[in-house]
Amino acid sequence: MTTEQFWLNFLCSVLATVIGGGILTFLFFWLREMVFPLPNVTGRWYFEIHTVNSAYNPYKGMVLRYVAMLWREGNRIEGTVEKVYENSSTGEREYEGENRTRGLVVGYIEKKFFSKDRIVLHVVENGHGRESTNFYELKFSSKEGMTGCFNSMVAKQDGSVKWQRGEF
Repeated sequence: MTTEQFWLNFLCSVLATVIGGGILTFLFFWLREMVFPLPNVTGRWYFEIHTVNSAYNPYKGMVLRYVAMLWREGNRIEGTVEKVYENSSTGEREYEGENRTRGLVVGYIEKKFFSKDRIVLHVVENGHGRESTNFYELKFSSKEGMTGCFNSMVAKQDGSVKWQRGEF
């Protein structure tokens, strides 16, 4: 093999590697953006939590409803929530205007390629009398919304939660 043939083979190999790498990069980018995109969680959501367990017995069986505004930056989620409804041992009530408690949402999306995407949210709510912390672990479905479980620092509550685009 002559020096000229060596350099010709070398340049052809480098060119083939660069073109192949470019095609693979485009293919992976297309798959990530078009076939396996992150879920669209941006916008208004309504969610309902059902308390199953609690250290404070009157909270067991309690149903709370919230409205949330979420936005996504990459896989990070931020937003706000307002409590709009409560059905507990003290009765059933809807909250309007200044009577609503507000909270801040921070979370992230864990992309799953072979199962439903996992969404983790941490909500700090400025409740009546004290601040409370709720933690949500959700599975995303484009048809059903988000479903999962929650844990709260208020009376060690936990239970199920359902998030949907329309009101309850």
